[in-house]
Amino acid sequence: MTGLFGKKSTPVLGVDISSSAIKLVELGGSAAACRVERYAIEPLPANAVVDKRIEDSEVVGQTLERAVAKSGSRLKTCAVAVAGATVITRVIPMPNDMSEMDMAEQILIEADQYIPYDMEDVNYDFSILGPNKENPEESVDVLLAASQRENVERRVECCEYAGLTPKVVDIEAYATEHAFELLRYQVPEHGAGKVAVIVDVGATATGITVLHDGETVYTRDQTFGGRQLTEAIMNAYGLSLDEATQKKHAGELPDNYQAEVLTPFMENLVQEINRALQFFYASSAFDSIDNIIMAGGTGAMAGVSEKVQELTGAQTLVARPAANIKVAGRKRAERLRRDDAAMLIAFGLALRSFD
Repeated sequence: MTGLFGKKSTPVLGVDISSSAIKLVELGGSAAACRVERYAIEPLPANAVVDKRIEDSEVVGQTLERAVAKSGSRLKTCAVAVAGATVITRVIPMPNDMSEMDMAEQILIEADQYIPYDMEDVNYDFSILGPNKENPEESVDVLLAASQRENVERRVECCEYAGLTPKVVDIEAYATEHAFELLRYQVPEHGAGKVAVIVDVGATATGITVLHDGETVYTRDQTFGGRQLTEAIMNAYGLSLDEATQKKHAGELPDNYQAEVLTPFMENLVQEINRALQFFYASSAFDSIDNIIMAGGTGAMAGVSEKVQELTGAQTLVARPAANIKVAGRKRAERLRRDDAAMLIAFGLALRSFD
């Protein structure tokens, strides 16, 4: 299945397999005027996916099958993504007079310089980025991406269990970059020439993607997420995991919750964001950012974006990828207004329908 990362097909169902839920989106229309046709979120049992790695393919496949049925989608092809932490990427210079076939052969020959695994144990693909800055007349920069075969094949296995054929296996950060096209209306000058930071707070990890002029220039995964808040609620009020999760989402917590539980969690989240930004500044030519866009269920919680803006000093907003596009069905549109910030990766994958 070499090269699976780059295969494209239209239309595709965007399927985001996270640690806590499966989120899927079907888009119709065109890239310039897309429309949400179907979507669904289906919770995953605990430990089915751990640190973005699928531990129980059958359970995940069953959950995906339920999500597809709940959505009502009839699509049989999909796009999924692997976590950035499981992917090795390298930008390598190649002669610009080589065909893509010759590049593929040359990369395979030289792969052991870039990939610390046996090539039989990985799925890989490459994409030509453009002229090499140091030698633009003779060389092009090529992005090589590789992930251990198990990471890809387990996602393929889950999709096939649910009756879907994966045509694209993307990387979460690049799916986020795709989804930024649906967020441009939210930021000044539609992000042209600006540095935007998308902070996607998941259950157990926070994905941080920095984009300049809409293109990814830095990514980092922090081991911090909404599960820490749930555990803090459990400890503070003597609740089970299910009780704490339910009360967190329903807003049914004691009066001291904001000051004694939520605020410390948000301060820790900002520390994680600032830590990632310091790494970004140290490894790039940038020394400031223009916007922070919060995504994920926890990132969209009331008060989080305000606290992030207060403590970072950067204009901060909540991602609303569906707010500026049509949604089929009034009830679906109402539900999606509550859920769309958590579905950024699924939207980015579904946009592959228009590649």
